This record gives sequence, C-alpha cells and structure tokens, in this order.
Amino acid sequence: MALIVQKYGGTSVGTVERIEAVAEKVKAFRERGDDVVVVVSAMSGETNRLIGLAKDIQDTPTPREMDVLVSTGEQVTIALLCMALNKRGCPARSYTGSQVRILTDDAHMKARIRDIDDENIRGDLKAGRVVVVAGFQGVDEKGNITTLGRGGSDTTGVALAAALKADECQIYTDVDGVYTTDPRVVEGARRMEKITFEEMLEMASLGSKVLQIRAVEFAGKYKVPLRVLHSFQDGPGTLITIEEENAVEKPVISGIAFNRDEAKLTVLGVPDIPGVASRILGPVSDANIEVDMILQNVAEDKTTDFTFTVHRNDYERTSEILQRVSAELGAKEVVGDNKIAKVSIVGVGMRSHAGVASKMFATLAKESINIQLISTSEIKISVIIAEKYLELAVRGLHSAFELDEAEVVSES
Repeated sequence: MALIVQKYGGTSVGTVERIEAVAEKVKAFRERGDDVVVVVSAMSGETNRLIGLAKDIQDTPTPREMDVLVSTGEQVTIALLCMALNKRGCPARSYTGSQVRILTDDAHMKARIRDIDDENIRGDLKAGRVVVVAGFQGVDEKGNITTLGRGGSDTTGVALAAALKADECQIYTDVDGVYTTDPRVVEGARRMEKITFEEMLEMASLGSKVLQIRAVEFAGKYKVPLRVLHSFQDGPGTLITIEEENAVEKPVISGIAFNRDEAKLTVLGVPDIPGVASRILGPVSDANIEVDMILQNVAEDKTTDFTFTVHRNDYERTSEILQRVSAELGAKEVVGDNKIAKVSIVGVGMRSHAGVASKMFATLAKESINIQLISTSEIKISVIIAEKYLELAVRGLHSAFELDEAEVVSES
C-alpha cells in the first residue's frame, strides 16, 4: 500500500463526464489499497471566466478580491469530484486551501507556501477516505485567501506530497509523459522513462510546458518522486527523480527544449567604462523586465557592444528604455530583432562526456544555421538563432544526438 498524491488539471476535470472519469481512476487506486490525496484545478476556462467578470466591473481589481474570486473555481471542482466518489461507494471529503491550512505569505496572486498542516488530511486517510484538495490556493496568517499564481495547482500537489511524505506525486495532464522534444516538431520524439529533477528544471525553464518550474523546484528540494501521466490514457508516464548513481551511463543529451518567445537587443558603441552594464540593465530591471542571455564585446576603440535577450512581449518597451539610456551614455545606436528563437540541449550526461558543444555547433553549421548567442551551464547549452530555422535546428539536433533512436521502456 502506498500514499499517492494525484493532481488533475483543468482539462482533466473540464466537464462532468471527465470528473466522473477521474473518480473512476481514483477509485481504482483505492481498491488496490493505496491512500489517495487528490488536488484539482478549476474546470477548464473557469478561471478565465471569473477574471473576465472582474474586469467587467473594474479594470484593476484589488489583488485581495481577485484571490477571493478566482479561488472559487477550485471549490466547485472539489465538491463535484467528492460527489462522484461518494456515489461510487468511495468515501471522500473536500478541503479548500484554508481548510487544510496551506499557510502562505501575503503576496496576493503570487503567494508562496510557508507551511502545511497535515493533521486533518491524515485523519481522513486513516478513516479510509479519499481527500480532495483545492489546488492553487492557500491562506495567509491573517486568514486572507491567497492564490499561488501560474501553475499553482502543480505546486499544491507537490507541496502536499512533501508534507505527507507521499510515495509519489502524480501529475495528470494532456500528454503521456515528458518527451525528448516537442512531438509536433519532431515526429521521432520519444517519451522518456525517467528524467532527473535537474534536467526537468532546465527543460521547464527553457520552454518545455509540461510542468511548471516552481513545482519542479519544490519536488527537487524535498525529493518528492514526481510522475507525469496522461489523464485519459493508461501508461507508465515519465518519472522525475534524483540523479541515478549510474548517470555516467545515461545518454549524453536527454532532451531538446526551445522557446519562440525571444527578442534580442544590442546597444552599439557604448563607452567601455566600469559600471556600464549596470547603467544599461538597471533601468530595464526597474521596469520589471526579465533579462535572459547577455553578451558583451569590447572593440579596439575602447567601446563595447552590449547584447541581451528579453521576452518578445517586452521588446518594444525595452527598446524605448534603451533609446533613452543610449543617449545618456553617448552610445552609437540601439538595434534589435524580435524574430529569434532559443534552442537548448539538456542532459546530465554532459558532465562526463566531452565534445558536446562542438557537436551541437557542427550540426547547426551543417544546416547553414548561424548562431547569434551562446549560453552554457553544467548540463545545458543554449543558442539563439533566427526563428525561421527553429524546427530545422531541433530536428537536426534530435537526430545528431540519436534521441530518435532511444527505446521507450514500458512498465513491467
């Protein structure tokens, strides 16, 4: 018998019929003897509907009232799922975040979990009940409802699994696991049987949309085994876990991530003086714009070209800031490109294999793809290229590192 925390997203509980299907799945786990805690999101589209209602009344509602409003979506789902379970003779009890007492800070709409009181949940599990918890929400020390921001239900699931010391946290979604890359881009992409927290964190931060970064960070910190599964299909999914002892035998590259939402800006002819990077990036940071990759080239005439990337949505605003900064610094001009993409190869195998970067660059050169920027860490290499070459680059790298030849290991 195991203690399992399961999380179902909005599409998994998007209709009454799908809620009934989730109830059947949960019942099957109970019948084999497992204790189950279920975390659910609001029904698909419900959170957006509630946000729309708020904006019909007020352009900028207070964050506190927004949290009160949007948290009601999950409350509907937990009640309906418990009804479906009870109807099947599977005793269940629902809890909002405040009823569990998922204690958070007071940062409305982007709160972070501080502590979880697991006493009531353990009592229900001991009594043979399934516990159904509203994801995405908690309560601060003053009793105010808070929400955890984007991907909050994933974070709730992992946090509960950590607090309860669950044997596994299962994330049910609309894909059957984590793939070597997006199957819509590479036909030969393969589902991975296992991937490390470290690799998954890189994949998530670099564009893979399967799991939210905060949930992966939480799982890695508390060593919660995390499994990605399909909501409507049976299968072993992908297990995300700590690095295996025989990591030296793992493939050099585990996966390829990419992101189309990139833009590049360059301030040309900046005086090469101490503090110039701060004078350029300070105003960008003050505008709450996140900078990704950075490159600085110093010329013989003691000037420097300063290049960095931002999210494409921030391109125009960043360009306006840089025009002002450029004039203050006496730079030559500001140029930019919002038709670029980032392609990254990820794998803990890089630690024990040489020549990975040269192989990546040679592969791109073979396809006549020019590299504009390079960024590396211990287990990943990212490059900026023209967006029009993105899919060609991903397919070429997927083949060069033999990811399309990896075997899919089925559950025995």
